Amino acid sequence: MADGRWDVVVVGGGAAGFYGAITCAEAASRPLRVLILERSRRVLQKVKISGGGRCNVTHDSDDRRWLATMYPRGSKPLIGPLHKYGPLEVVRWFAARGVELKTEADGRMFPVTDDSQTVIDCLRQAAVAAGVELRTRVDVEAIVTHGQHAGGFELICGDRSRVFAQQVLLATGGTRAGAGGAIAAMLGHDLLPPVPSLFTFEIDDPRIEGLQGVAVEDVEVQVVGAQLVARGALVVTHWGMSGPAVLKVSAWGARELHARDYAFTAQVNWLPGVDVATRLKQFTRDSVWGKRQIATRAPFDALPKRLWQRLVDAAGVPSERTWAECSRELRDSLTRQLTAGEFAVSGKSLNKDEFVTCGGVSLDDVNLRTMESQRCPGLYFAGEVLDIDGVTGGFNFQSAWTTGHLAGVAMAEAAAAR
Repeated sequence: MADGRWDVVVVGGGAAGFYGAITCAEAASRPLRVLILERSRRVLQKVKISGGGRCNVTHDSDDRRWLATMYPRGSKPLIGPLHKYGPLEVVRWFAARGVELKTEADGRMFPVTDDSQTVIDCLRQAAVAAGVELRTRVDVEAIVTHGQHAGGFELICGDRSRVFAQQVLLATGGTRAGAGGAIAAMLGHDLLPPVPSLFTFEIDDPRIEGLQGVAVEDVEVQVVGAQLVARGALVVTHWGMSGPAVLKVSAWGARELHARDYAFTAQVNWLPGVDVATRLKQFTRDSVWGKRQIATRAPFDALPKRLWQRLVDAAGVPSERTWAECSRELRDSLTRQLTAGEFAVSGKSLNKDEFVTCGGVSLDDVNLRTMESQRCPGLYFAGEVLDIDGVTGGFNFQSAWTTGHLAGVAMAEAAAAR
């Protein structure tokens, strides 16, 4: 049973919920009764599996405006919040609690232990130290507001128990938008319907069949017939294509690709920035390369040999053909495969480490300085329950820390004013 009266109740035991609760309790000028209610048996499960079990905590950049551009939904509105509380502040927060972060070549930041449990333990210990209480397996089905000066909020739980709070923080996450979103709607907020934001492409094509694990570090992926293009690494999977280039396209095109029922054509340039046609012509005239068979060795170091051989075959190049014997027609065909190969996408697969949704509570309904509702005083939002989502690289956790922190500070200040 979670019955009782609390100063602050946080609905959702994920990263944003924990961070908001801890911040509120630590920032308060007097001891506050702060409670986290989590629907499932375990808390911080997204933290647990993120980054392949290492937890991509944030991204190493102090350029707050650039950081905001990494959010397909929420970019401009996030500039102010990120200026108040960005990656530098997150790094300091964890360092102060004994968790050191390291930066990888692409800017992603992980705990030096390479273990997400380090982050989970830190958050749980900080919550305990701050006096935050936790209840799991409590499903909040509805919230009734009685006004801040008339008893605050009444939370009605699935077991029919009731919890009373002066202030409430909704941090149910994007995958639970049905729960947090439904509650927000009950209290008069506009919702943008949730759809997957980070997902991989399901592709059945002989050019990549059996090549799972093959990766190319710099590829450009574009959706044919749409203004959706991204550059980055691409990884061939059992079911199709993944990697940052694909995930970025899926994030920016979340709603458009959903509207297409995830059936579209992806065009892949395996060698962006390279004048492929000119290079291929040079190989036919080179005294050394001219004697070599086209399929025997990739002339571009960026392309793995097995992928090169598949693309050569798809271009219709005979297996024994040498570079000196490569006609203009074959060069043109190979150029198309290398720079504008088209792959039919027939569906999506959720990226296990980065499952994210776009949609949620409209940012027009939220004071982004405090994360308090514009429509329901005393109600706050943090994390993916808001219409905010970022590309892969630590940006989604950063928005959770940012919004959770701002909400926590605001709730502590509001409690002090009562």
